[in-house]
Amino acid sequence: MKRRDIIEFEIDKMEFGGTSVSLYDGKDVYMKGGITGQKVKAIVQKARSKKAEVKMLELLENSPLETEEPCKHFNQCGGCSILSVPYEKQLQIKERQVMDLFLQQELFGFKFLGIQGSPEQRMYRNKMEYTFGDEMKDGPLSLGLHKKGKHIDIITVDGCYLVDQDFIKILTSTVEYFNEKQIPYYRTFNHKGYLRNLVVRKGINTKEMMVNIVTSSQLDFDMTEYKNMLLNLGLDAELVSILHTINDGLADAVNCDELRVLHGRDYIQEEILGLKFKISPFSFFQTNTKGAEELYSIAREFVGDHSDKVVFDLYSGTGTIGQVMAGAAKKVYGIEIIEEAVVAANQNAKLNGLTNCEFIAGDVAKTVNKLKEKPDLIIVDPPRPGVHKDAIRDICGFDSKEIIYISCNPKTLVLDLVEFKNYGYEVELVKCMDMFPNTPHVETVVKLKKA
Repeated sequence: MKRRDIIEFEIDKMEFGGTSVSLYDGKDVYMKGGITGQKVKAIVQKARSKKAEVKMLELLENSPLETEEPCKHFNQCGGCSILSVPYEKQLQIKERQVMDLFLQQELFGFKFLGIQGSPEQRMYRNKMEYTFGDEMKDGPLSLGLHKKGKHIDIITVDGCYLVDQDFIKILTSTVEYFNEKQIPYYRTFNHKGYLRNLVVRKGINTKEMMVNIVTSSQLDFDMTEYKNMLLNLGLDAELVSILHTINDGLADAVNCDELRVLHGRDYIQEEILGLKFKISPFSFFQTNTKGAEELYSIAREFVGDHSDKVVFDLYSGTGTIGQVMAGAAKKVYGIEIIEEAVVAANQNAKLNGLTNCEFIAGDVAKTVNKLKEKPDLIIVDPPRPGVHKDAIRDICGFDSKEIIYISCNPKTLVLDLVEFKNYGYEVELVKCMDMFPNTPHVETVVKLKKA
């Protein structure tokens, strides 16, 4: 087997994160995507003595596992890669993948409480970030998600199963409106054009909705008619926020040079476990609201009775988990590097009448050792890369009896758990929570105890 060879094989195993591995010609063949039992044609991109990396060219035969009817965009859009697999089987696959990662790092001796499914398997997302573009060169304007494996082509996902009809109405009416106006979309290769992104957020429990149209400053376009069109769509939710973000950054990401409020306010509200949260256009909030309630309930169960305890909430974001814990804590300190999120967290604490919460802006690795109080309990909910080694050292230096680790990436989680083990912390409880049905991702909650 050598580079650029075309091979055909059956997929043996799915690994966490959406990678599959199969045995072919005595080598472990790794491929992005794929479902156990599928037969595929692929091109070899890298070949070594014991393993190879390939890219799928064609799906030759579906897997026996694929018995669900997917949406019309399946295998075109890069989103729901396992939508064709029944949900109970999806949960079994994710549970096994996470446990394999623990075994690879020789993490044993804990109580594994399995995986909890999402309350909703479809229409569960409260946020979508769409991109303007075209599906083919010089084609009509499209608005949606990137085509699978493509950096430029955009498919209008008007049949998406992850969102409700409010999202679909806003998506389709927006692309039709700007198509009629013949407004050019922003091209990342030459940085010319106007329309960049459409970000839609919805309070699932409050039914408040936000639409944020993101453009460059290259046209002086009056958004009044577009705003009025949105207000007359007859949505199920209340459209309380219509925003226009000016973004002239070169990166293919939603950044803000200027924010204009076209209608209402610059935030929506959501409720989780009886607490209210303001969500700004750029703040992080769990994308599965009902799932988040389950996730935080698991964390709360792992904590148990924490009255009269000082809690550190690290990587606290807008302070959701810290405030969930605050009701039965003596004091909660949150640390988050994004200043806007910290402002929102303190506002949310005030909104909920929580006087025992304090959120601080700073890098966890640098800020955590400056706090004067000692924590009885530490909660860490880091981004995908996990916890920096210096931060783990400082966290363990507090000598807290218990640590709750909430992870969106079990690959970095298990590596961090090995580091915590080196400082005398043993894994006591593990439970997975499926926040992202039909995708390869899963959240994992771990309770660590000082040995």
